[in-house]
Amino acid sequence: MANRHTIVLMQTSQNRATRTFMDYDSISQAMDGICGLYERKLKELNPAIRNITYDIGDLYNFIDGLADMSALVRQSRTEDYQGPRK
Repeated sequence: MANRHTIVLMQTSQNRATRTFMDYDSISQAMDGICGLYERKLKELNPAIRNITYDIGDLYNFIDGLADMSALVRQSRTEDYQGPRK
């Protein structure tokens, strides 16, 4: 799959001031970025632990605990961005 620019929209709490976005050159980099967010949060919560492990369920719980998270992926054929399908 070709690199597809991806914008991740995120709101960490109900406070609208926590809205932010991150953009990546590919879907894969966006997924790595989301994992990195979780890993930084784990380090922040557990500063004394040198090696922290987690599984996919832990990552899902982190994402589910956010007020909102969505991704927009650039479609090369139409040159627009597509969000989640309903």
